[in-house]
Amino acid sequence: MGGDSAPAVEVEGAVAAARGAAGALEVVLVGRRAAIDAELERQGAAGLPVSVVDAPDVIAMDESPAAAVRRKRGASIVVAADLHKRGEVDGVVSAGNTGAVVAATLLALGKLPGVRRPAIASLFPTVKDPVLVLDVGASLDSRPTDLLDFALMGEVFARHVLGRDRPRIGLMNIGEEQTKGGEVILEANRLLSESPLHFIGNVQGRGLLRGEADVVVCDGFVGNIMLKLTEGVIDLLAGVLTGELRDGVIRALAKQLDYAEYGGAPLLGVNGVVIIAHGSSSAKAIRNAVDVAARFVDIDLDGKIVDSIGKVAAGDDR
Repeated sequence: MGGDSAPAVEVEGAVAAARGAAGALEVVLVGRRAAIDAELERQGAAGLPVSVVDAPDVIAMDESPAAAVRRKRGASIVVAADLHKRGEVDGVVSAGNTGAVVAATLLALGKLPGVRRPAIASLFPTVKDPVLVLDVGASLDSRPTDLLDFALMGEVFARHVLGRDRPRIGLMNIGEEQTKGGEVILEANRLLSESPLHFIGNVQGRGLLRGEADVVVCDGFVGNIMLKLTEGVIDLLAGVLTGELRDGVIRALAKQLDYAEYGGAPLLGVNGVVIIAHGSSSAKAIRNAVDVAARFVDIDLDGKIVDSIGKVAAGDDR
């Protein structure tokens, strides 16, 4: 119920996902039943494996996420997270308030063993293949060990979802030299250097856009600024460029940002499958987010993350 055009776009995308899965996927729509039922009728969804769970409340974009999650137990994202906790669904997709999604799913599902902080992972365009950046907003004031965990989770994602055989891991910094950065970055650099990961060292902003790494880790404060700046630059290019040049540039960037049609950003580190879609998501993006959530369940991405973090914690090579 939290997207810009909810629930019309969410229902359309979910129905498309159910139709395309040929019975291999069941979608549970959580929100205000009357509004959802009306959209299901408009989509001709009778007979599809799509059900509705009523949730009368909605957490608005301008509400305090933590307070709203505790106060509005009937909010759609809270109810969806509780369904996941009880095992009635295998994953959650939301285009609502990002902070509320993080708060609700953390409260209901907890964290994976060995993970102190979750991370939102997002794909950024480069001159080569897209780069996975995490965290882009779930965790602020990260510790060096958190950045190591982000790298381990990102590496698993890059291998099993992006198909990168030996992902190059970079640490976002103001310079490439190992001596650059504050205490947290210096210690994170040391931890990453001593890990079994293919750590290539510090990466600057321009290095990220040049495709120097497959995964880049940073604090959520830094990552969120990078994300919003990237979105702003794309909007700027769309407004400044004209004609065929504009169309070509925007198409190229859009293709990367929709790489393998992810539809949203995964919240890694929670004990479950959570995909955070953009508030302005199209029906296609919602369908893709549902599909990728199902894929994460199928490949047991969480299990692979726990295994990777456990091996590093035990001092083992993989």
